[in-house]
Amino acid sequence: MLVLALDTSTPACSVALVQLPDTAPPPGATRPLASRRIVDARRHGELLSPLMRDALAEAAVTPADLAGVVVGLGPGPFTSLRVGIVTAATFAAALGLTCHGVCSLDGIGAVTSGRTGVVTDARRREVFWAAYADGERIAGPAVDRPDRAADLLRADGVGGVVGPGLALYPDAFANAAAAHAGTGTGTGAAAAQYPDPAVLAALAAPDLLAGRAPAPLTPIYLRRPDVAEPRPAKAVTG
Repeated sequence: MLVLALDTSTPACSVALVQLPDTAPPPGATRPLASRRIVDARRHGELLSPLMRDALAEAAVTPADLAGVVVGLGPGPFTSLRVGIVTAATFAAALGLTCHGVCSLDGIGAVTSGRTGVVTDARRREVFWAAYADGERIAGPAVDRPDRAADLLRADGVGGVVGPGLALYPDAFANAAAAHAGTGTGTGAAAAQYPDPAVLAALAAPDLLAGRAPAPLTPIYLRRPDVAEPRPAKAVTG
C-alpha cells in the first residue's frame, strides 16, 4: 500500500512516500521510498505542495498510485497545522482516498526507547510535550512552561528528552540526557528533532490496512490561536 504522509506541526515542512507491507510494521522499521524536508516556519503554505510533488516524482509514482494519506495533527501553531491538515484532506478527497491523522509528537516519540520526553516549540515561551515508554505515549500531549514541563516529565519517570524544545530551553531540561531514537529512522537525538512522516504512516498503518474509516481530522491546538477574530464594534450611546 502506497501512502503519502506529511507534517507541518513544527518549523519543518516534511513529506514522505511510504510503501506499507501487508501487515503493520513497527514505526522504526518504516523507510520511505522518497522524502523531503525543509525547515522554514514561515513558508509552509508555499513549500508543502512542491515537496509532495517532488517526493512522488523521485519515486516515479503518480497520485493515482496512492492508497491513502496521513497527516500530523499537532500539537503545533495554528497556521502551520492548518496548512498541513487542509492540504492533506483536500488532496485525499480529490483522489477519493482516506486521510488519517496522527499526533505529531508520536512521529518522534514512537521510535524512542526507555522513558523519553518529546518537547517542541509552542512559542510564547512554552513547549508542547508528551512522555513515552518504549515508544508508547503515556502522558500528553500538553502545553506548559519549560520548567513545568520538565517537572511533569520527571514525575512520569522520564530520563531523556528529544525534540527542538531541548535546544531552545537547555536550562529547563539540563538534567535530562538526550535520548536515542530507534534505528528505523536514524540514530541519536539529531534524528529525532522533528516529526518523521514515515513514522506517522507506520502508526496509521493498522487502520489503513484494515480499511477502517478515519477519525475526524481535528487539529491538536491545545490553546487558542494567537490571532483572534475581530469583535463587532460597540454601539455608541449618549
